[in-house]
Amino acid sequence: MPLATPGHAAPADADAVLTDASRPLRADAARNREALLTAAEEEFAAQGLDASIADIARRAGVAKGTVFRHFATKEELATAIAARHAQELTAVARRLRGSADAGAALLEFMTEAAGRLQRRRVAVLMTVPAPGSELARLQQEVHDEVVLLTDEARAAGAVRPDITGTDVFLLMCAPVHAVDYVADPPPELWRRYVGVVFDGLRPDGAHPLAHAAPTWP
Repeated sequence: MPLATPGHAAPADADAVLTDASRPLRADAARNREALLTAAEEEFAAQGLDASIADIARRAGVAKGTVFRHFATKEELATAIAARHAQELTAVARRLRGSADAGAALLEFMTEAAGRLQRRRVAVLMTVPAPGSELARLQQEVHDEVVLLTDEARAAGAVRPDITGTDVFLLMCAPVHAVDYVADPPPELWRRYVGVVFDGLRPDGAHPLAHAAPTWP
């Protein structure tokens, strides 16, 4: 699932947010931080970015001041959520690389990526990071792992030869976006569109693509 969509910019101080978060924390502070990230995801999914810090603190079971000890602004909190998501996707992709069935591995990754976005429904996962930021580096890691998974699938003949890892990276969110146009969609409808997208990657009966593959910055 691409983690970047035009129109949603990350805060300029995203580097500072992630650098602070990467420093070793006491066990209780680390638990509080994880609880805050989880609570913020849930509040953002329910209320969008209008969710208040007070509501996030209440859901996490901590004082409001605890939120600000970890994240100076709501934007910093949103950036940290996007970073955690990127790290999780990178770990999934690395686990799947080198699978005996490279096509099945790529399909599993695409299903996992779309499923995570569908379950979370958090707009901050679509954040465009500031150039050169730590979040940009983490999103680049996801892209690079998708490229390697796609290379393996292409080498195995599981996907058409003109498909690139960037193509797959940009298509990861498509199944979830497709169901946004359906009123009260069944919870698993997005899986249908994972299948549609992946079938478009298969080599059998493929028609030439109308445009060259995009480059990745």
